[in-house]
Parts: sequence; structure tokens; C-alpha cells
Amino acid sequence: MDMVILGTGDAFSAKHFGSSAVVLGSGGHVLIDAPDALMRAFAHASERSGVNIGPATINDILLTHLHGDHANGLEAFGFWRWLEWRRIGHPLPRLHTTSQVAERLWQRLAPSMDQGGTATLADYFELRVLPKTATAHIAGLAVQHRMGRHTVPACGFRISDGKRTLGWSGDTTWDAGHVEWLSTADFIVHETSPAPAHTPVEYLNALPPELRAKMGLVHMPDDFDVSSTSIRLLKDGEFITI
Repeated sequence: MDMVILGTGDAFSAKHFGSSAVVLGSGGHVLIDAPDALMRAFAHASERSGVNIGPATINDILLTHLHGDHANGLEAFGFWRWLEWRRIGHPLPRLHTTSQVAERLWQRLAPSMDQGGTATLADYFELRVLPKTATAHIAGLAVQHRMGRHTVPACGFRISDGKRTLGWSGDTTWDAGHVEWLSTADFIVHETSPAPAHTPVEYLNALPPELRAKMGLVHMPDDFDVSSTSIRLLKDGEFITI
């Protein structure tokens, strides 16, 4: 299983795109979160990775939560695909998220997307609520989710192609149970930023060496001390084979 890291920055980064990625599934590309400047992040990642990534190549989106650095890009993505649907009948993308996020998603997007009250979420996305305990099958991938601990409802993912598994923490404060759940993955992308809303790197540094060896970090502030950890620091546009 391959993926391209779109961004590794936190909500305030002036140097990096927001933490997000595209997983290359056997049934298509799957976007994890949609940060600000999403189209520019697609272009940058495509150039860096050599993989053609963009709104035309992505038919499935996994959304962890509704904070702007993870969801603001939905507006541009949704409008782009809506225009393509009107122009050539291109099917709308499927947006997969938790029931907690789904309940407030249109409330979040409507002020800029309801076109004077004539449009609804269904004009832009096919909403798919992730099952609470069962596995979802998305673009040839098996997807499970677990709620983390954040200031708004937010989840992480385990994504498997049947051979290898990716763990994606999503935004979360330090949560030993969350890390244990992710630990079965072959590669783990974990966030790190200062408390109280995020996981300080010191907690991750204290994990067993075999766990740290298969971990990469995202959601780092611009002033992150790269000497503070031996855990791999992921890069915007990086291509990773799991």
C-alpha cells in the first residue's frame, strides 16, 4: 500500500500544508482530511511524489473532524466536483466520516455553499456515515475508526489493503488506548503538538522502540525542535510505501 503525504503542519503553520494524505487504494485514491489551500497542496504533492493527485482523481474522502485545518478544503473540492458534475456528469465524491461529524457537517459548510438556500450537502458529496464498530470498505480498502480525545469529536483510522495496514491518529491529546489501537498497524502517522489539545512529543518518545520505529510525525508547529525526537518527521509531498 502506498500513500502521499499532502501536509505536515499544524493549524497555524506558515511553512507547511495542513496535516493530510492521499492513500492509493486498489479502487482509487482516498483523501484523508481536506486542509486549507487544498488545490495547491495537491499540485505540490503531485510534483514532489510523481503521482497525479487532484480533485479529478479522488472519489473518496475520509474526514477526521471539522476544525478548519482539516476541513476548510472541502469547499473548494466540493465546488470543483459540482461544476464537473454539471459539465460532464462526473459522479460526486463520497465523503466518509463519523456520525458526530456528519451531524454538523452541513451546518459548517452551508454558509458558503448553500447557494442562497437552493443547494444541500447532497449537491456536492455523497455522505457515508462510518459504522461505529464494523469495518467500512472504501476503494478496495478496509477502514476502521476510533474516536480520539480532542476539543471537538475527532477520530483516527486503521486502513488496510489486506496485506499492510496504515494507522492514522487524527488530532488527539495523549491517549494510551488510542496508541495501543494503532499499534497493530505496519506504519503509524501520529500527530504531535503542544498540550492540551494535542500530543506532546515527549509522550511518543517514551513509547517502546519497536513502535517508534514504525511511526512518522505530522501536525508539527513551525518551531518544532527537530532534535527533540528520533521519530521520523514526515514531509509535505512525501511518497511512502507501507
